[in-house]
Amino acid sequence: MKKAILIGMSGCGKTTLVQRLEHEELAYAKTQTVRHYVNFIDTPGEYLEHRHLYRALIISSADADEIGLVQDCAAGQTWIPPSFGTTFAKPIFGVVTKTDLAVGDEQLEYARSVLETGGAARVFAVSAFTGDGVPELLEYLGGPPAGEAQSADRTGVGR
Repeated sequence: MKKAILIGMSGCGKTTLVQRLEHEELAYAKTQTVRHYVNFIDTPGEYLEHRHLYRALIISSADADEIGLVQDCAAGQTWIPPSFGTTFAKPIFGVVTKTDLAVGDEQLEYARSVLETGGAARVFAVSAFTGDGVPELLEYLGGPPAGEAQSADRTGVGR
């Protein structure tokens, strides 16, 4: 499975998405530092929201095969600048999160447009809460089908 770093603003659902993708119990947790999992790197939203912290994203991305830009469809704003993906010399994909909270197609299209403008070549619409769209994202990353847990320490500690 490809290792992906997830980048998005605070509260956009990166940690919950990682919990779903790693087959962990869904529980709210504010990410304060970069967290390495077996197949994912979860980053604090502040690293995107404050340009002087972009270096931390660039350095953290060295361990990833792909860059995942994440946008909450209900946020109504973004911190992902146009062509942000060109910062990284790796493939970029996008994830529209919290699709179960979308009020209309306009919100989904706005989020998709933000991700495409940011450099995402392919965009996935998911709900980490319901699991909608998660199998497609896992398939893209070369992982097991949703619900089929991997055997191993999920944190990657000792690897």
